Amino acid sequence: MKTRLGCLSHKSDSYNDFSEFLPPAHETTARCLKLSTDEVVRWSESFDSLLTHKYGLAAFRTFLKSEFSDENIEFWMACEDYKKIKSSAKLVSKANKIFKEFVEVQAPREINIDYRTREKTKQSLADPTPTSLNEVQGKIYSLMEKDSYPRFLRSKMYQDIVNRAQARGQRRSV
Repeated sequence: MKTRLGCLSHKSDSYNDFSEFLPPAHETTARCLKLSTDEVVRWSESFDSLLTHKYGLAAFRTFLKSEFSDENIEFWMACEDYKKIKSSAKLVSKANKIFKEFVEVQAPREINIDYRTREKTKQSLADPTPTSLNEVQGKIYSLMEKDSYPRFLRSKMYQDIVNRAQARGQRRSV
């Protein structure tokens, strides 16, 4: 997994930089056939399909990094992790970390939200619960779905992934 995802840290929309993400063309074991054409096409059918598929999420993150706009997906993922926390002490710690990194004005990876949402989030994190970030996470999800996701689907990166998966599928059926 590390080897395949190692290329995802590059900031490029080039297929060559992304090709390690896909199983090698010459390997046909079941282990390497994890990314079928159907799966890749399913990513274009719904934003949820993209985010819930581990390679789809990795591809989307890589695309956003290539555009230097990955703070939204990183925030969304931090919120997903936050919801899973059971310990109240860890909940407070993670809430503060997320707020300082993404929500606070002038945060290192500040997300684009309005003043009212920022203040409401700040208030809800005064006494954090697993659902404290749901509203702001929903706004960021909608922003990505309406803005970043369509750009991803039009990107050379996504088109190359589709083409590569289709080419692999055709080679297997011959």
